[in-house]
Amino acid sequence: MNAPLATPRPTRSATRPRRGQMLLLALVFFTPLLAAFIVYYGSQWRPARHVNHGVLIDPASRLPPIALPQVTPEPPEGGATLAAANVLSSKWSLVYVGRGDCDADCRQTLYFMRQTYLGLANLMPRVQRVFLVTAGCCDRDYLAREQPNLVTLDANGPAAAALLAPFPPDRRATTIFVVDPRGNLMMRYDAHEDPKGLRNDLKRLLLLSHIG
Repeated sequence: MNAPLATPRPTRSATRPRRGQMLLLALVFFTPLLAAFIVYYGSQWRPARHVNHGVLIDPASRLPPIALPQVTPEPPEGGATLAAANVLSSKWSLVYVGRGDCDADCRQTLYFMRQTYLGLANLMPRVQRVFLVTAGCCDRDYLAREQPNLVTLDANGPAAAALLAPFPPDRRATTIFVVDPRGNLMMRYDAHEDPKGLRNDLKRLLLLSHIG
């Protein structure tokens, strides 16, 4: 009976390519980890802790459904109303809260808001600008001339108190608020800051969000 043939052992020349391949795979896997370790612990660079430029309102406040009169270029005879809940729950909203006679701070903030909106380019249809007027309604000539397509609602009265309550009262004259399409008040921005911050945050939200 013939003895079984012994399995030949791989020669040194055969094992070298395998070791080279394993070394190459190890380098591919570990090099990014090593580079990240060196950058983080061996330099002054650190990743930013916050990617947003505004201030988060935490927890987000759900705005109540309240009907408010809509301010039009010409005063309506009957006082047409538009439900604020429907307005603030259909799109992403940039909201300004202030007096309707609109002083210098008001005009500068509305200008900031308009330019931010225009900077969104193809994302503009998903965003709207809303002005909640708390008193002195309204400088219609200015709004019609400088702020076309601005949704202006008369929030001067007891019925609007519940809608205005979630908006932080400090520095409102120079603040832009962001409301998501579900009616949640979620962020605020100081109009004195770099306008690119608000625009970049909005673009990020719109690209990541599937609502509105």
